[in-house]
Amino acid sequence: MNTTVPATDISILIVDDDSIVRDALITMLKSLGYTTFEADSGLSAIEILKNQSCDLVLSDIVMPHMNGMQLLAHIRSEFPNTDVIMATGYNEQTNYVEAIEAGAIDFIKKPIEFAELEAKLNRALRERDMVRRLEQLSLRDSLTGLLNRRAFDQRFNKETERASRQNYPLFLAMLDIDNFKNYNDTLGHPAGDKVLQGLAEILLDSTRTNVDMSFRVGGDEFALLMPQTSLEQAKVIIQRIMDHFLALGYGSTGLSIGLTSCRLCGTRPAQEEEEALIKRADKAMYTAKAQGKNQIVCDI
Repeated sequence: MNTTVPATDISILIVDDDSIVRDALITMLKSLGYTTFEADSGLSAIEILKNQSCDLVLSDIVMPHMNGMQLLAHIRSEFPNTDVIMATGYNEQTNYVEAIEAGAIDFIKKPIEFAELEAKLNRALRERDMVRRLEQLSLRDSLTGLLNRRAFDQRFNKETERASRQNYPLFLAMLDIDNFKNYNDTLGHPAGDKVLQGLAEILLDSTRTNVDMSFRVGGDEFALLMPQTSLEQAKVIIQRIMDHFLALGYGSTGLSIGLTSCRLCGTRPAQEEEEALIKRADKAMYTAKAQGKNQIVCDI
């Protein structure tokens, strides 16, 4: 059984102040099919990571200005999706336990042997792939397949920050299924599950793939993030979702939807602003319910 992880699209940054070591490692890694980048110091590595996403960093420990352990701490803080393997000479004092406790995923002694490096990379990348798969599962709602509340909290923070930084519009819609409890209690949970799954399919079918983000954030409550969208476009998308849902004819159910613009003003801490924006969308949704249900209320 072949347990080697395919190197396709895996990028590795080599950090060492010795050009001979870097050249040797580049030759090894390229022969295994990896994409490589190189830096001669921890400071140079940080600049590369700011502009180039890397799956893994293979770093020497003893370097001038910023040593490998300092670089490791910075990567763990600023680039959490990048894993690190530390390398050190046999006569150097930093040991395996120290490196692992500091956040490295592995530790290798220099001079580095090809077979050992290949084995460590295969193991590290298998573990990385497994962790990423588990993370993705933890962000999905098992019934609908949509992103869940945990994912919403993460993405909302990132999307509002990005929209503010790049100066483009971002809209949030909160959706609640009207009369769902009565429908669920009357016809049973399997019928209720079909309603939830039906709305999830509509959300995915009515929005832009890899642009808009759909979430199930509660029992019968959903959310939709629409970046780089005008108000009129957002209204068209929301109306399309409502029309398609009603066309499925789930008894007396309907949708109450609150829509709001999500622009950070910068007048108070970002977390407070984000919480206020979500509350605005929620309030608009509950206003829709209070006004008779099955309608859209905008708070822009």
